[in-house]
Amino acid sequence: MTAVIARARDGHRRRIAWVPTLALLVGAVYCLLPVAWIVMASTKSGRELFSTFTFLPGTGFTDNVADLSAYRDGVYWRWMLNSLFYAGFGALLSTAVSALSGFALAIYRFRGRESIFNVLLAGVLMPPVVLAVPQYLLMAKADLADSYLSVLLPLILSPYGVYLARIYAAASVPLDVVEAGRMDGGGEWRIFRSLALPMMLPGLVTVFLFQFVAIWNNFLLPYIMLGDDRKFPVTLGLYTLLQQGSTTPALYTLVITGALLAVLPLIALFLVIQRFWSLDLLSGAVKS
Repeated sequence: MTAVIARARDGHRRRIAWVPTLALLVGAVYCLLPVAWIVMASTKSGRELFSTFTFLPGTGFTDNVADLSAYRDGVYWRWMLNSLFYAGFGALLSTAVSALSGFALAIYRFRGRESIFNVLLAGVLMPPVVLAVPQYLLMAKADLADSYLSVLLPLILSPYGVYLARIYAAASVPLDVVEAGRMDGGGEWRIFRSLALPMMLPGLVTVFLFQFVAIWNNFLLPYIMLGDDRKFPVTLGLYTLLQQGSTTPALYTLVITGALLAVLPLIALFLVIQRFWSLDLLSGAVKS
């Protein structure tokens, strides 16, 4: 009797386990279907794009890349370089600011610390569209509108990055280590640079990844700030191509191919950082 009950319970558990698995499979299909579509569509010529089955590959990928590279003397690749500059340099500066701010909020005790942190949390909840117009007015007042700095400067302070850095600093930097550094005669900057920063590095890599992806995909801020299309990031550049596609259907293949190529740097960055995370976990296991 006990064995029968145990088998019935095992069968019930297996049936329950299928529910989250099925939900994950549906979610994976939902997320990967647009990726599969854009991969297939980028291989098709303009004629094949509207005349062949959606998920059948075409024969025009190399021609599409060549046409995209030749469009307006290669302006697409300038957009890609602009995106790399905005996302790479902006994420690096934002990570540095987040590291310093998060360390200070986690380690030091001063009046108003919790109030500052609560204001930062409110910034996490605030939609970017609310800040875009005031930021433009500030940049215009400083004569920085339609410049690279007008896009870069508002991205340096990330409330979510500061929040993550503080949480990670509080969890990974023991106060005993900080006190030991002070007793050895180390200044606050040296303690942060030599002791705290290596301990916070895995968390800061995560902050860098989140900021890079957010800035790379950012559309609203460059759309408001920039007027010169030579300074556009790839998101805004592809949008202008898409708008022109309503009168020039041949540009649709360029937009689709450009969208596919624009995803590749994000995939490459994720693969590199994933390797870094693996190495960091292994090194931590060896040290322990």
